[in-house]
Amino acid sequence: MNTRPIPATGEALPVIGCGTWIGFDVAPDSAEYRRLPGVLDALFAAGGKVLDSSPMYGRSEAVTGDLLAAAKQRDQAFLATKVWTSGREAGIAQMEQSFARLRTERIDLMQVHNLVDWRTHLTTLRGWKEQKRVRYVGITHYTASAYAEVEAVLRAEKLDFLQINYSMDDCAAEQRLLPLAAERGVAVIVNMPFGGGGLLRKLRDQPLPGWAAGIGCTSWAQVLLKFVLSHPAVTCTIPGTSRPEHMADNAAAGSGPVPDAAFWRRHAASVPV
Repeated sequence: MNTRPIPATGEALPVIGCGTWIGFDVAPDSAEYRRLPGVLDALFAAGGKVLDSSPMYGRSEAVTGDLLAAAKQRDQAFLATKVWTSGREAGIAQMEQSFARLRTERIDLMQVHNLVDWRTHLTTLRGWKEQKRVRYVGITHYTASAYAEVEAVLRAEKLDFLQINYSMDDCAAEQRLLPLAAERGVAVIVNMPFGGGGLLRKLRDQPLPGWAAGIGCTSWAQVLLKFVLSHPAVTCTIPGTSRPEHMADNAAAGSGPVPDAAFWRRHAASVPV
């Protein structure tokens, strides 16, 4: 799998990861749970690392931690999660719970979700970063109406990561946020690269364009992921899935050529979004 450097350190990060929202929020005795070890195996076999979760995702953090512990795969994962509450003590308690659920002594990336009480949490996280409890610190958002505030925080604060929406049918982030992240030396994790799943539902019955093979794509999912990765500010994208075959398909988009913006302009008419 291709990698891109995290600007803050130069550490190489594989470009395709896995989001755990919905897909990992399952009961341990369920058929859905029994599929999940195969998802992690497919991610790691392809050279991927990033697993993104949140305390707001129900069981997802605990399931992720249990699976990694059972398979002794913690060292293969780049674990990202979030804090999503107000107040210093509440934030500390929530993040400590994430450490416990993920069964780890160090979290690779802790993100302030949706900028909730971000000043308070960034103060805590900078202390934890110095103590090496967290390796990287970032912010997230998914609502375009909040992008002006996201921009202001990016300009005012020294951050390692931004997690934001970006997809073929949601390109608002490319207007100001993605260029600013590149300018500020902030890595970008893209969530919802399939437009929340709506894009794939719209495209699944459409024939794959002839040009897809030329960029190494054998599925619409891979086309959509290649589009996201074509923006030079993007470091990694985290399509969510609970199926090993979908994880393997997604991961395949992380290797081979990545077209430039001009390519997508030429072929925009053949992708009915």
